[in-house]
Amino acid sequence: MSTDITLTQEGIDALVKRITKESEGNRMRFIDNSPIFEEPLVGFASGDDPLFAEYKTIIGDYHMTPAEALQKATGKEAESVSVISWVLPLATKIKASMRREKTTPTKIWAHGMHYAPRFNDVLRAQMVDYLQRQGYAAVAPYTAAFWRRIVTPTDQSSNWSERHVAYAAGLGTFSHNDGLITPKGMAMFCGSVVTDLALPASPREYTSHTAYCPYVLNGSCGRCIERCPSGAITEKGHDKIKCFDFRAQFTHLAKPYEIERVTCGFCLTAVPCESAIPTGLLKGSS
Repeated sequence: MSTDITLTQEGIDALVKRITKESEGNRMRFIDNSPIFEEPLVGFASGDDPLFAEYKTIIGDYHMTPAEALQKATGKEAESVSVISWVLPLATKIKASMRREKTTPTKIWAHGMHYAPRFNDVLRAQMVDYLQRQGYAAVAPYTAAFWRRIVTPTDQSSNWSERHVAYAAGLGTFSHNDGLITPKGMAMFCGSVVTDLALPASPREYTSHTAYCPYVLNGSCGRCIERCPSGAITEKGHDKIKCFDFRAQFTHLAKPYEIERVTCGFCLTAVPCESAIPTGLLKGSS
C-alpha cells in the first residue's frame, strides 16, 4: 500500500481512510470477509488545549495530557504536540444483526466486536510507524506500555481515554450510557495517536459535552435504558461495574460462536444515535 501523502489534515485524513479501506485486518474473516468498519471520521486536537488539563479533574489526576504521553514515549519534551483522533463506525450489517435482539448478542456482532479492537491497534501502529518514518515523534498512548486501566469498586477508567480525546478533537459528545455520539453514531470505536507534527485543531462544533444526547438534554429519549437487559443503565446513569459483570454471562457462547469472548452491545443498536446524531440535534446544540 502506497502511503505517499502530504503531512496536512487532509493528508492524514486520507491515510486513515485508506488504511481502513485496504487493510485485511478490517475484515470479518471468519464470517464472510465483509468490512468490520465503514469509512472513518478523523479529527485533530492541539496538545495545548486546556481541556486536556481539565481531564485531570474530570477523569482523574492520572489521566495524561498529550504532552505527557509523548514525553513518556520519547523521554523528552516536544516543542509542538498534536493529537490525531479517529472514529471507526461499525458496518451496517453488524449493527443490523443486533436490532431485533433483546437478550443474546448475535454471532456477527460477537465477531465484529472481537476483531474490531485488533484492527484499531493495527491502525494505531501503522499511523505511528508512518509518522516516525517521516521524522516525527509519535505514540499511540492506548497501546503503549504506560497505558493502564484504573478500577475502583464503583467505576472504571484509564490514564488515556479515547472517547475523551475524540471529544476534544471535535468528533462527538457523550451520551447517557457513557458512549460517544458522533456524526456516524455511537456504534463505533475510537483511536488516537500523539505526535510532534504541528497540525491545526479541528473545531468543536458543540457547546456542551452532552449536546447530542436527547435524554440528557430534555428527557425525550431514554432508548438506551430500555435496551439494556442488565439494568446497568437507569435514569441515574450508567453503572460501569454492573455493565462489565453482565457481559460475563455470555461466556457460554464463545465455543458455538468460535470466538474467545462475546460482549454486549444492546445499548449501541436500535437507538436513535446508533448511526447518526439524533434527528433535530444540530452541531450547535447545547
